[in-house]
Amino acid sequence: MKKILIIEDELAIAELEQDYLEIEGFSIDIETEATPGLEAALNNDYHLIILDIMLPGGNGFDLCKKIRSKKDIPILIVSAKSEDIDKIRGLGLGADDYVSKPFSPQELVARVKSNLNRYESLVNSKNSNNIITIKHLTIDPEARRVLVNGKEVSLTNKAFDVLLLLINNRGIVLSKEKIFEKVWNYEDNYGDLSTVAVHIRKLRKAIEINPDTPELIDTIWGAGYRFN
Repeated sequence: MKKILIIEDELAIAELEQDYLEIEGFSIDIETEATPGLEAALNNDYHLIILDIMLPGGNGFDLCKKIRSKKDIPILIVSAKSEDIDKIRGLGLGADDYVSKPFSPQELVARVKSNLNRYESLVNSKNSNNIITIKHLTIDPEARRVLVNGKEVSLTNKAFDVLLLLINNRGIVLSKEKIFEKVWNYEDNYGDLSTVAVHIRKLRKAIEINPDTPELIDTIWGAGYRFN
């Protein structure tokens, strides 16, 4: 069950929102003041926050900014302040949507569902990027980027291909011949397997903390290379 926090000083409005959202299967918490609302938002796991602008002890704009700095969840601002400048300000501070009072409860429910669906789609999209993290190493295969301790390092296309081949075969020893076949496809007609050793050496300099005592790429003498 998805949990939603309503931060709204008019209890009658908050309870009306609660009734309609609970009918749709959501779990609802209500706070009517700025400080308790902020504490609840930061200290609990909610899927979405409905936030009023005019609150005792603060305002929704400040809360929106503080919540967004800590939480990456949808924030839906609900307010009687309907001027475009207020909408722009709210969205600029990190709100995902803005609903002006008066509004129908059905509209609010629709906005909540829409923002939750959009957020889940975004999260799923991010997760589908297949980012690989191994110890101090992060690889983004689609963007062909490599980071060591968070700092991007530069690799040639072939070096990146060798690295990705080794990672996709973690724990398996790949011979120089197999690496040469898979990465070069004999297209460059080097005719010299030493090019594999050269690229392994360059890779170690780029991604190993100490290239002289590598942790990631092992040499298996007489057999080939293995990524741990």
